[in-house]
Amino acid sequence: MKIPVMFYVALTTFMLVMLTVMAAMNIAFSWVFYTMCLGQVLVVIMTFKVLKEKYFTDKTFENFYEDKPVNYRK
Repeated sequence: MKIPVMFYVALTTFMLVMLTVMAAMNIAFSWVFYTMCLGQVLVVIMTFKVLKEKYFTDKTFENFYEDKPVNYRK
């Protein structure tokens, strides 16, 4: 069973938000430290998984941004 890449993104985001909350609530330093270490490992794993994902698109640099085309005038 293949785990979707967005799972790693969500897990890492949740872990680092939890780290921020723990630091703000003055949780014991050891818990914050180990959560930070685990968060850093998750960032590396997430980055590896995202970069190795087999994702292809037909967009090119001529498409620029979809919400603001190159010839956009106000």
